[in-house]
Amino acid sequence: MADTALSVPRRSPLAGAAERMAAATRSSGGAVRLAEVPFLARVNIRLDPKGAAADAVGLALGLSVPLEPNTFERSGELTALWLGPDEWLLVGPPDSQGELERRIREASGDEFVAVTDVSAQRTTLVVSGARARDLLAHGCALDLHPRAFGPGRCARTTLARAQVVLVARDQLGAGVWVLVRSSFARYMTDWLLDAATEYVRHD
Repeated sequence: MADTALSVPRRSPLAGAAERMAAATRSSGGAVRLAEVPFLARVNIRLDPKGAAADAVGLALGLSVPLEPNTFERSGELTALWLGPDEWLLVGPPDSQGELERRIREASGDEFVAVTDVSAQRTTLVVSGARARDLLAHGCALDLHPRAFGPGRCARTTLARAQVVLVARDQLGAGVWVLVRSSFARYMTDWLLDAATEYVRHD
């Protein structure tokens, strides 16, 4: 029997907001830059950081899970975010979650490791530009000054009353990732766009 199923193009939670974010970036003169990074793979990992699995998984992934609270480790296209004493979020390139899960499970062997694909749970916003941290500070209680939340730091927190994970990217000028649940993505984008009007240039 012929396959008559229709192929539905994949659509990110913020596909309809791309032009609005680009317009805000232009109108601010680059003081704030807003964009979505869609479809990143996200795999939640729970394991004993002192057990043999931690080292084995680190070798399999090519990066160690960070042990210092609120930090991350990055190697190539993979980033491991510390979420708790025995919990990490592994972020990778789009559609790599199956391969990442396989590598983690094979490396852990008989050791206890919980691996969960949570790629569809969140999307990622990038907030960058000279006033990016000022913009985020409007709705976040964390001290976002680079001295307190510098490159290599991450944190679970609330932004505009929504639960997010903030990631201070370690590349020069890369800004801050805002990992927000897909169901709150439009709300978060509307809030950021509204807050960004403060930085609109009036030439």
